[in-house]
Amino acid sequence: MSFKKDLGSKLFFVGLCLIVVGVIILLNKKVEIFNAPTPMLTPAPISYAKVVRVYDGDTIEIDTGQKVRYIGVDSAEIHPTFQCFSKEAKKENESLVLEKEIKLVKDTSETDKYGRLLRYVYVGNVLVNDYMVRNGYAKVMTVPPDIKYVNQFLELEKIARENNLGLWKICP
Repeated sequence: MSFKKDLGSKLFFVGLCLIVVGVIILLNKKVEIFNAPTPMLTPAPISYAKVVRVYDGDTIEIDTGQKVRYIGVDSAEIHPTFQCFSKEAKKENESLVLEKEIKLVKDTSETDKYGRLLRYVYVGNVLVNDYMVRNGYAKVMTVPPDIKYVNQFLELEKIARENNLGLWKICP
């Protein structure tokens, strides 16, 4: 009987030791994880600027001298000739952004083939790209890979068209 008792005590002691060793190993791993170097985070593709010129309903110039093209939208052109609703789109864009501090948010591409920055543009909490489509000042035009808001813009364009807003009321 004493042999069984001694064997049971020894097994209990060995089991307890294995548990303690396991806990120590886990704690060491945890310490290694917490002491691991933090990877460098890529800064968010956001910048701020002041708008100094509005070219039309989807292109502006900022105080750095760079032109900015709104991602995902296309308004009527002013040059070489005025297209339907181009003057209204430019005027609305001017009222939204001219002489104002804006937030510029990059999607994937840095610039278009003309060297213009491609950005989502915010004035306060208003996403200007969204606003222009929502109110019929621009149509949806996406160029992959810059398609973050394509579904949202398409839905807004559909609503603007169905409600005859902006260009959808006037232009053929």
